[in-house]
Amino acid sequence: MPTVTIDNRELEIPAGRRLNAIEAARLVGIEIPHYCWHPGLSVVGSCRMCLIEIGTRCKKSGAITMQPKLVPACNTIVADNMVIVTDSEKVARARAMVEEDLLLRHPIDCPICDKAGECLLQDYHFQYGQAERRADVRPFTSRRRDLGDVTLFVDRCVMCGRCVRFAREISGTSELMVTGRGAREEIDVVVGYPLNNKLSGNVVDLCPVGALADKDFLYRQRVWYLRRHAGVCAGCSAGCSIWIEENQQRVWRIKPRENPFINKWWICNDGRYDYPHVHDPRRLTRPLGRETGILDGRDWFDLPKELDWALRRTGRLAAVVSPFLTVEEAYLLCKLIRDIDHEALLAIGPVPVLGEDERFPGGFTIRAEKCPNRRGVEAVVAHFAHRVASFDELLAEVDQDALQGVWVSGGYKNEWIGHSTAARFERLKLLIVQDLFPSPLSDRATYLLPGAAYPEREGSYVNFADRLQSFRRAIRPPAGVKTEGSICWELLGRKGLYNARAVLEEMTREIMYFSAAAGPVPEAGIDLRSNLLA
Repeated sequence: MPTVTIDNRELEIPAGRRLNAIEAARLVGIEIPHYCWHPGLSVVGSCRMCLIEIGTRCKKSGAITMQPKLVPACNTIVADNMVIVTDSEKVARARAMVEEDLLLRHPIDCPICDKAGECLLQDYHFQYGQAERRADVRPFTSRRRDLGDVTLFVDRCVMCGRCVRFAREISGTSELMVTGRGAREEIDVVVGYPLNNKLSGNVVDLCPVGALADKDFLYRQRVWYLRRHAGVCAGCSAGCSIWIEENQQRVWRIKPRENPFINKWWICNDGRYDYPHVHDPRRLTRPLGRETGILDGRDWFDLPKELDWALRRTGRLAAVVSPFLTVEEAYLLCKLIRDIDHEALLAIGPVPVLGEDERFPGGFTIRAEKCPNRRGVEAVVAHFAHRVASFDELLAEVDQDALQGVWVSGGYKNEWIGHSTAARFERLKLLIVQDLFPSPLSDRATYLLPGAAYPEREGSYVNFADRLQSFRRAIRPPAGVKTEGSICWELLGRKGLYNARAVLEEMTREIMYFSAAAGPVPEAGIDLRSNLLA
């Protein structure tokens, strides 16, 4: 097996694996500074921040011959018997010179820059820069330029070129380009073609400094106040891994979380800006019950007993299991309804589909199916009912007066049911609606329960490719809101607080499809397709 030595640490490179020096150094715990290199983009070697010393070790004598010049680590592919030095005086001097050159023309506007606190230029200056500045300090602000979806602070740019390569290689739209030459180089858009594509927000994440700013986040929060939580996007069936960043229980920013099996390093704008509905003032925030034709407030202390009594005296039951529920919540809801009525009809809620899948040259795909967990919910419903009934089948049963009570779980952020469809539920004796927002159906509910939004949930989703990802809640639900899982947990008589992990462990023992999820679930998720084939 090929062996490379990095700062006196030996690393065996698996056969057939092609690594550059930055990637190899990371495997032994060494971070080589860089601006222009990114694992998802082509290599250009333009910033020169990653310069290192390399040499070769003789197999027979063990003698090391070093090359006289420094080389960029980003386009240096490691090979057998290669020796790499990343912390010599020669390397340190080169890094300091690069930092000093970048700061000669960089505006000293860190106090108002959105990137302050997560800026590589700041970090690298303190780690690798000169001890003292030799040029005059000229505090000034940067010129702003509207590129379309994002704002460019022209003078902050270090010309790493990541954004230009992204627009060419990943989104395939090529709106961005480099204008001018030498010291007059600037990022700009092609005349008449502003940066306006569904992946444009990724260029802000790629920018190592504060040159490209997100219009949605600009001047709204300081990054050191934000707390970051690993989550899963609920915008479509791709199930992209994301970071949910919040401050004081309010979501301020969504960023991609690296997952080589699903979204790699990117997310679409639909998922990035899909959080405002979480804090919409129209959200349902207290449980209601109808006795005299008017919905009145209910107390969460007494409501579970009231719901249980109402469900048990109604007659034949059914449940609409939303594709926005986690698999754990779907399991508890199905189990609750089937424990009360062994023949209860279990149907999956309407699956929103918008257009067709959108595929980009870099491999990223935005799915037309706009819900996160259809596959997981179908597997749960099929376990209890041995088939997956559609929402239309349930409506047909309602029309035939074959059902007396229905529990409808919603969770849809957009309008999902019309007045004519909702009117068909009026013939029921009991209608429990659990949703985010008022709807024509909630106006007819016997009990109206407020639901939780995706950053407020805990559990697991299964994406279109049968990959299960687990997550914890990022923020608490609004006062007066209980998650769907916690309500069903209490109605089933389980002790303590709702525990999604315990429910998933129970599911792995009962449902073959989820058996691979026994034990800790990795951050990248677990592939369930082998269980599906079995």
